[in-house]
Amino acid sequence: MADKRDYYEILGVGRDADRETIKKSYRQLALQYHPDRNPGDKAAEESFKEAAEAYEVLSDNQKRQAYDRFGHAGVQGSAGGHSFSSFEDIFGAFGDIFADSVFDGLFGVRGGRRSRGGPGRGASLRCEIAVDLADVLTGVTRTLEIRRQETCDECSGSGAADGTEPVTCRACQGHGEVQHTQGFLTMRTVCSRCRGAGMMIESPCSSCRGQGRHSKPAQIRINVPPGIDDGTQLRMNGQGDVGPQSGPRGDLYCLVHVTPHEYLRRHGRDLVMEMPIAFTQAALGATILVPTLEAETEISIPRGTQTGDIIKIKDKGLPTLEGRRRGSQLVQIFVEVPRKLSARQEELLLELAETEEVKVEPRRKGFFDKVRQYFE
Repeated sequence: MADKRDYYEILGVGRDADRETIKKSYRQLALQYHPDRNPGDKAAEESFKEAAEAYEVLSDNQKRQAYDRFGHAGVQGSAGGHSFSSFEDIFGAFGDIFADSVFDGLFGVRGGRRSRGGPGRGASLRCEIAVDLADVLTGVTRTLEIRRQETCDECSGSGAADGTEPVTCRACQGHGEVQHTQGFLTMRTVCSRCRGAGMMIESPCSSCRGQGRHSKPAQIRINVPPGIDDGTQLRMNGQGDVGPQSGPRGDLYCLVHVTPHEYLRRHGRDLVMEMPIAFTQAALGATILVPTLEAETEISIPRGTQTGDIIKIKDKGLPTLEGRRRGSQLVQIFVEVPRKLSARQEELLLELAETEEVKVEPRRKGFFDKVRQYFE
């Protein structure tokens, strides 16, 4: 990891760059180092992969925060670091960027992959799930039903009727793309007749109507790791649509929403809650039970506790994606003043009020002194 270049340096952006700036810079680099523009250039290939790796981290808020704080070590393993091993891997991950008119016209890119006939990569899918804070603490596995493209059982994905086979496209001679020459410029575009498949189906399968695929329900197990943040997108390799002609599957991207808790608010890996106590407990001190994500725990209220004071309970917060020690639960105290008093309570408070003129709590006295000085 020591020899890895800084991701911001790779993309040529500042550390305060917004997501759109990062995306724009990556698109420019992808165009510059695209393998079709630099055939056989190993240095360009490495730059193309390096830019993709940098974009994958900096375009994801969760991974970017981990990278900003811990560098490359923060985005390894479960944190989401990824070294792309092939161009197909990059095209599949960022199909929404490569499926663009500029790339289509120059390189014949369709749906995140190059179209040269033969099986194509399937589309990536997206879904959303909701988890609660208890799931963030321990991690959780959810089973989600989605609809995705599956290979047609009747034609085994060929799209051709039983007893027939696809034939080579006569327009592109099976290449899936055609060349256009204008002066010294040669451009390749997807064959409009076979749409890049390189083959034509003359007798389509009656079950899938020549598509070679059906939309079917599928149950997917999604593992949500402990410490996940609201808005994190999980990537499940090979769980998207099956590709044309039984090609490799796309990926499934799952957006995770963390449901707000009834009384706990998340602040990083710490949890914050408001705890009301009686003014007698605040004045005299007390031991009270406080709810946490796991069970109730005792805390001590010191004598003289004021509204807004915070009591920290260590190791009762949340873990991080990097697996570091859990945060704390911060209990913010609010002293409740009773709205109604019994005769005896009022009598006791009046006695207390008579003594306050002599024994004034220092913090309170200092506050009133400041108010008096302001108006003088």
